[in-house]
Amino acid sequence: MNPKGPIIGITMGDAAGIGPEVIAKALDRPEVYGLCRPVVIGDAKRMQKAAQIAKVSAKVKTVAGPSEAGFRHGTIDTIDVGGIPEDLPFGKLSPVAGDGAYRFIAKAVELAKAGKIHAICTAPLNKEALHAGGHAFPGHTEMLAKLAGTKEVSMMLATPKMRVIHVTTHIGLIDAIAKIEPGLVERTIRRGNDALVRSGVARPRIGLCGINPHAGEHGLFGHREEEEKLEPAVAAARKDGIDVEGPLPADTLFFRAGRGDFDLVVANYHDQGHGPVKVLGLEAGVNITVGLPFVRTSVDHGTAFDIAGTGKADERSMIEALRQAVALAPKETRATA
Repeated sequence: MNPKGPIIGITMGDAAGIGPEVIAKALDRPEVYGLCRPVVIGDAKRMQKAAQIAKVSAKVKTVAGPSEAGFRHGTIDTIDVGGIPEDLPFGKLSPVAGDGAYRFIAKAVELAKAGKIHAICTAPLNKEALHAGGHAFPGHTEMLAKLAGTKEVSMMLATPKMRVIHVTTHIGLIDAIAKIEPGLVERTIRRGNDALVRSGVARPRIGLCGINPHAGEHGLFGHREEEEKLEPAVAAARKDGIDVEGPLPADTLFFRAGRGDFDLVVANYHDQGHGPVKVLGLEAGVNITVGLPFVRTSVDHGTAFDIAGTGKADERSMIEALRQAVALAPKETRATA
C-alpha cells in the first residue's frame, strides 16, 4: 500500500457493461495500491456483483467519501451513488444505466473540484444509453468539460511508449481540415505541454504532424495547409519557450516518438493519432482529457456488451489508466491525505 499516493476516483461507467468488472479485477491486484489510493464512485451492490462475477477476493465497502476510505488491498472502497436496480441485466442497453453513468461522473467532478480526489479514472459508458437516460453528450470528454465549466479540451492517448494529443477528434476528415487553424493548433500544443510539465516533465519535447503526406513537401502536396495552419502555431509556441518541432511527416514522426525522441506527438485528426496508438494494443492505450482543472484518464475501450457479465473482461487498460492518472497527477498530491 502507498498511503502517500494520489487519491484516484474511479467512476463505474455503464453498469450494464464491463466497467464494474474491470474495476473489480484491477483493484484485486495488490500493485495498484502501491501506485495510488483508489476509491470507486458508483453503485456498491453492482460492484459487489461484479466482484463475484470476476471471482476476485476483494470485498466492497461503502464509504461516504474519500476521507473514510482505508485504501487497503482486499477492500474496494466505494462511494455509493446508487440508483442501479439489482436485477439490471448485463449486456443490454439501459436508460437507467446511462443515467447512472452520468451521475457517477457528476459526483466525481464534484469531488475533484473540491480537492477531495486528485484525479478521475473512468470506466466506459455507452453513448446511446447516455442519451436514452436524458443526457445529450457525445461522450465522457464533452460531459466532463460541461460539468467542469471548461470551454475547450483536448484528447490525449497515452501508452508506455508514446503520448499523442489531437487537434481535432470526432469529426469527418474534410471538416477536420477546415476546422484546423493556427490558434487551435497552438492551444493544443500548449495544453499538451502544460499537462506534461505538471506531471513532472520539465521541458517536454513535442513533435507536430503535418496534415499532408511528407508534411506537404513545401507545397507540393495539399493546399499549403502546413504553411498556413501549422507553422504559425509552432512559431508562436516556440517564441514562449515551448520545445516543439514541426510540422513533420507523420509516419517518421511516430517512428521517432516510439524510439524516444519526443515526449508528445500532436496529431491533427482522429485517425492520424489513433491508428499508431491502437497498433500498440487496446490493453496498452489510455484516453486522457487535457485542459480540465483536474486530471482525467480512461480505458481505451467500450462497454463490450457482448461479454459483459461473463467474467471475460480484460483489466489491463484500466490498470494502465490508473498508472497514467498517477503519472499526470500534480506531484504535490503525493503527500496529501
